[in-house]
Amino acid sequence: MPDWSARLSELAVAAEVSGAVLGIWHDGETTIAPYGVLNAGTGVETTVDSLFQIGSVTKPWTATMIVQLTAEGRLTLDDPVVKLLPEASVDPRITVRHLLTHTSGIDGDVFTDTGRGDDCVERYVALLGEVDRLFEPGTAYSYCNAGFVLLGRIIEILDGRTWDESLKVRLVERLGLAHTVTLPEEAILHRAAVGHLAADGTPVKTWQLPRSIGPAGLITASAGDVLQFAKLHLTDDRYAAMHEPQVPFASGIGGFSDLGLAWRIYDWDGRRLFGHDGTTISQLAFLRIDPEARLIMCLLTNSGNGTTLFEPLATEIFTHYTGVGHPAPPQPIDTPVDDRHVGRYERASVRLDVVRREDRLVMKYEATGERLAFAEEPVQEYELYPTLPADGNHFVTREAPSHPWVPLTFTPTHLFTSGRVTPRVRSAG
Repeated sequence: MPDWSARLSELAVAAEVSGAVLGIWHDGETTIAPYGVLNAGTGVETTVDSLFQIGSVTKPWTATMIVQLTAEGRLTLDDPVVKLLPEASVDPRITVRHLLTHTSGIDGDVFTDTGRGDDCVERYVALLGEVDRLFEPGTAYSYCNAGFVLLGRIIEILDGRTWDESLKVRLVERLGLAHTVTLPEEAILHRAAVGHLAADGTPVKTWQLPRSIGPAGLITASAGDVLQFAKLHLTDDRYAAMHEPQVPFASGIGGFSDLGLAWRIYDWDGRRLFGHDGTTISQLAFLRIDPEARLIMCLLTNSGNGTTLFEPLATEIFTHYTGVGHPAPPQPIDTPVDDRHVGRYERASVRLDVVRREDRLVMKYEATGERLAFAEEPVQEYELYPTLPADGNHFVTREAPSHPWVPLTFTPTHLFTSGRVTPRVRSAG
């Protein structure tokens, strides 16, 4: 058996990750290995029960509660959202299933802070009538945080309590989780991680995203608790439909081939896995589940370099147990580029300007609006490199030479990257 603690340490040093906890569950056997520090500024050591923000790995937790309510006969997945939330100013054709599968068409990166009160989710939902529609409901996929806040509000209405309280009653207490929280005043009762910038490992100054987007990404948990939640979906057939394909995913990054009900479904050289990733303020979390091998891996990190650690570590772990590792990312190819995609692309919280510099396309990323309140690096530039298929529409980029390549796809009307549709608002000139 490999020494996973040693491998975590070796790979984390190479990736310049400040702190991490690796969790592995395989057919009844659990391994949890900590590494590094929770805060480089204080030197507090990472332990097995340390808490990290799991970001959008929260989404399957929210979806699990929706599935529970469905089993209780309180709603159906094809109910229109406005039937359950008459006060929501959204397209009446949008259903619960659209929210679970990111196909509602709502411009989803709305990070408005509506306060710390128990009415914050309700107040957030009231703002969505002002949000642009990216496409007709059910006609495309675009990652949508706002949709999961809507799901959280549905849970609040049907349960008669806050999303945070429903999470405690429906999952935290039922699963016996002692290290899963949502609020900062709860997190400080534990050893909690602080995010660190990828560029220089500096601790960030803002700890958490606004409470208003809790159902989309505000769980803070230990690796052991994340494994316990994942085991529910590995062993309880009541949730099996959640990791059945619902919507195909075009770019295939990391083997991501389809979307289930919140869960991402991965094809790793013919093996079907499911899981999710999460990113908050320089804290990155990863969860992968192989049902056939009865194998779960989670990695919680407090660094913007988390992906640089995850991919080689996941490859070693899954190759050991299943013979198949993390798929290789797309690679750049040497081919000329033209100016057809030069212009501005914009959606909620983000502005992207594509320009030509000599023989290269460069994309300038700017955080806008409410996103500026917690943007680690509000302005960044990325060089774009052609990749296969060599049709002039497909590119890759990366934040640093040590990071894996990330795909981008252009159409005449939009840019698709990070799972999001970003409409083109201006062409060159």
